[in-house]
Amino acid sequence: MNDGTIVAVKVLNLQVQGALESFDIECEVLRNLRHLNLTKVISSCSNGDSFKALVLEYMSNGSLDEWLHSGRGFLNVLQRLNIIIDVAHAIEYLHYDFSSPIVHCDVKPSNVLLDETMTARLSDSGLTRFLNDEASFIHTKTLATLGYIAPEYGIQGLVSKACDVYSFGIWSWRLLRRRSQVMKCLLEI
Repeated sequence: MNDGTIVAVKVLNLQVQGALESFDIECEVLRNLRHLNLTKVISSCSNGDSFKALVLEYMSNGSLDEWLHSGRGFLNVLQRLNIIIDVAHAIEYLHYDFSSPIVHCDVKPSNVLLDETMTARLSDSGLTRFLNDEASFIHTKTLATLGYIAPEYGIQGLVSKACDVYSFGIWSWRLLRRRSQVMKCLLEI
């Protein structure tokens, strides 16, 4: 940016089915969110339906997924616990700090970004759903990531706050165990 601030730009692949809807949802959700443990959107850009992008704050330590799989570095127990607590705060904020609860629908290590102090930020709200006051769940098309998706969401398309809690539990367990074989074990069960 002009002031020297480094940013990240998320450009949507508009060839992917649902990308326009995902962009609109993400903009609507992020417009009103302000929390230390959610990635901050600085701006959005579009040129009709031919180009859509989000300008986000830059997370210098990349994603949790990179730390788990690329050998980027070692996370000690305190860092791992702090990451889990940070994401729990973000989920609590989404679920309870609005008149209509917000369900992220895709809580997974690649959507947990780490800033320069290793503070975790939940990102990528493109699959987010709002629950209305009358219902504790909604039906939707299943788009989340296999291995982190709650059974009721994956099988029946039922989205509730419990879906985020399930996903959070899966990757938290994986982070605490520091094993990349968790997905293989889950698929064998």
